[in-house]
Amino acid sequence: MSRPADEPPSPADLSGAFHVAAVRQDGEAVRYFGDPLVPPDAVVDELGPLFSRRGFDLRLERQSATGTTDGGHDLVSAPPQPYALVAEPTTTGPDGVPWLNVGLLLATIASSLYVGASSWYYIPVTEQPLRIFEAWPFVAAMLGVLGIHELGHYAAARYYGVDVTLPYFIPFPSLLGTLGAVINIRGQIPDRRALFDIGVAGPLAGLVATVVVTVVGLTLEPITVPQSVLDGGAQYAFRFHDPLLMQGLQGFVDVMGWGVEYGPNESVHPVVFAGWAGMFFTFLNLLPVGQLDGGHIVRAIVGQRQETIAAAVPGALFALAGFLYLTRDAPPIGFGVWSLWAFWGLFATGLAYAGPARPTVDEPLDRRRILLGIATFALGVACFTPVPFEIVAA
Repeated sequence: MSRPADEPPSPADLSGAFHVAAVRQDGEAVRYFGDPLVPPDAVVDELGPLFSRRGFDLRLERQSATGTTDGGHDLVSAPPQPYALVAEPTTTGPDGVPWLNVGLLLATIASSLYVGASSWYYIPVTEQPLRIFEAWPFVAAMLGVLGIHELGHYAAARYYGVDVTLPYFIPFPSLLGTLGAVINIRGQIPDRRALFDIGVAGPLAGLVATVVVTVVGLTLEPITVPQSVLDGGAQYAFRFHDPLLMQGLQGFVDVMGWGVEYGPNESVHPVVFAGWAGMFFTFLNLLPVGQLDGGHIVRAIVGQRQETIAAAVPGALFALAGFLYLTRDAPPIGFGVWSLWAFWGLFATGLAYAGPARPTVDEPLDRRRILLGIATFALGVACFTPVPFEIVAA
């Protein structure tokens, strides 16, 4: 269903990006006929936030040579024009609920509960299905870190009036229970300052949540690995390696006297792993390529030179993959950790080819934000380890 919309913008409101020669009302839709004053591909990006704030979705249509022949009601009369901006009340679902976001969130909660209970709490879910909810601390920590990261972007985008969606969580019933979360920035970013603030808000908010989650997890009682699991005859296992930030937080907890003792067959609480995953996702998001967070930050700091930096990222990832392939023993099954960086090298190639976000006003960034950007990348390096995990013989 459509949400109640405000009055549509007047032709004068569009004058910076679209010359309006005629306006036609077609039921709930409004058509503005005329010519773009900016490249056609940029018209919707330029005017989308204005229409979004008034409850309209916007698209640009190319008209036929004879114009339109519908029976709509003319608000302003003029000869046929080559382009039409079509504004329709935003569709949000029944009662304005973003059902796709809600559905993906529920699916991600379900997959994270299953993975957390079966893999990290060692609960026999198939035999005792109701015990799946014992994994709620892991789920709350994992989705809390991801959600706060994305809501950092969302809050910054809304502050600057940029049209943006709520987070879309991605369920994945293995290892983490999720592949992360994303938001879709639909509006044009006004300037480099807004681009920087939107880009940096997610990693910084997510890192605060990650630090809190990790410290809390390191103070929780360890999980006992059942003897049945130890005796189950598994031929291989995952071994996770801690980045510098995790090691530093472990040292901080020990100095404060908050740490716990680990006995035989005991493992850290799964909440710690949620903190580890938050650090891993933060590093990946800060890769300075395309429209990743790092790409936004570097584009805001150095301008169009960001594309040169982004072009070097895939090469660096492929080099790391090659180094690990040549220097580390082959895992007992499947591919080694080198394949992780090879995949990200391919992914970064696509991101670099697609290019970065382009703000409307491309003026240099202030010194304070440049220093904050450098500090953010330093934190990202603290979240990095060249071998985040490996497959080892059990």
